Amino acid sequence: MCLADTVLITRPEPAAGETAIRLAALGFAPMCAPVLTIAPTHGPLPQPATIAAVLATSGNALRPCFPAFRSVPLFAVGDATASRARAMGFDRVVSAAGDAMALAHLIVQDCRPADGTLLLASGQGQGLSLAATLRQAGFRVQRRAVYRTEPVRALPAAAIAALRARRVRAALFFSAESARTFVRLCRAADLAEAVRTVDALAIGAAAGVALQILPWRRVGVAAKPTQDAMLALL
Repeated sequence: MCLADTVLITRPEPAAGETAIRLAALGFAPMCAPVLTIAPTHGPLPQPATIAAVLATSGNALRPCFPAFRSVPLFAVGDATASRARAMGFDRVVSAAGDAMALAHLIVQDCRPADGTLLLASGQGQGLSLAATLRQAGFRVQRRAVYRTEPVRALPAAAIAALRARRVRAALFFSAESARTFVRLCRAADLAEAVRTVDALAIGAAAGVALQILPWRRVGVAAKPTQDAMLALL
């Protein structure tokens, strides 16, 4: 393995560590450089008996919600979130294997408004469009922000050193928020020129657009909003 195989992982922990394991198995040198931290909120949740299904837009939404809801059917935005839910002991888990729109389509296909209220667990300020889409389809939705993201104050020292030494092959961005935060921190550290030899790989179009501010070697957008599709870009 050579130094130029270093891949920055900008997603928050613990997901960054999970991605690092995948990258190492593929022969790359992962470097976790989260630009966001996850902080749970502690607002009230409805009683599980009043909820027909839980919708999880991220694996980060699962930790604050359970174990109280483990017997309630859970619909996950993607396979990674579904795997985390199963590992936490959820009895019935279905993956939309995509993004929020794929999750909405899955709910419309598999559920009926008459089944009862849906609990949409998401990050602060997230899930609004999904909730609106489902309500337009006749579903009752209780949206709860069970976590919030907070930007770090600076890039990790190891990431700064690797970028300045031109030792980074690629950087992975799993959200538009992480892309915007990285761009801001990179410019603050006077590292804009250091990314000219780095591929920026984004999970979706919004993240890709946010990254265009910096002079990357290239900006790649995954064919599907999944980790597997992102790693395929390497």
